[in-house]
Amino acid sequence: MVREAHAMAIDSTQDLRKIYRPASGAPIDKVIASLDEHCRRFLELSPFFVLSSADTAGRCDGSPKGGRPGFVQMIDSHRVAWADYSGNNRLDSFENIVDNAHVALLFLIPGLNETLRINGRAELSVDPELCERFAVDGRPAKVVATVHVDEAYVHCAKALRRGELWEPESWPGDEERPNAAAIIRDHASIDVPAEVVEDALAKNLAATLWQPGGD
Repeated sequence: MVREAHAMAIDSTQDLRKIYRPASGAPIDKVIASLDEHCRRFLELSPFFVLSSADTAGRCDGSPKGGRPGFVQMIDSHRVAWADYSGNNRLDSFENIVDNAHVALLFLIPGLNETLRINGRAELSVDPELCERFAVDGRPAKVVATVHVDEAYVHCAKALRRGELWEPESWPGDEERPNAAAIIRDHASIDVPAEVVEDALAKNLAATLWQPGGD
């Protein structure tokens, strides 16, 4: 039933499917249960992905992950892995993974409107050999995350085309962009000018960008 009390909210898959036709053809057929050379090449060129996870209560987290292209490696046809880099030590994603292994990954390549989606079950490892494999500038990883792939597929270009993500002429100018330092100052109730926060952020970034662990 559609509930009138919540702005005609849809609360069943049956009602949802009355609005949308069933998916068929390529959107279904393109999903594979393992990784192939196309996936490997995509990972080799991708410097960024979003890790989606949830705790046992269903509270979700979407965490951006970035590195040099290929920082996520295809271990074999059923596994991908990456090293943890320096962060804020909140460990939202990693705590979720420990409690609930199911994750979703969304990979982007600059200039390409299609994305690669991988869904599977993640685990965290401190295995010395694996941490050494993902060393950065001679420093082994503190923790390596590995995802056992359940399904992988290329997502169509519509979302990025609509958003004109890679079109510089659509980007806001410097004066229009949100000031991250001011946002952090206000949200954290820090009683200093935004410039002080911005300077501290820049120094931290320069000192810890490639340090292992703590995201």
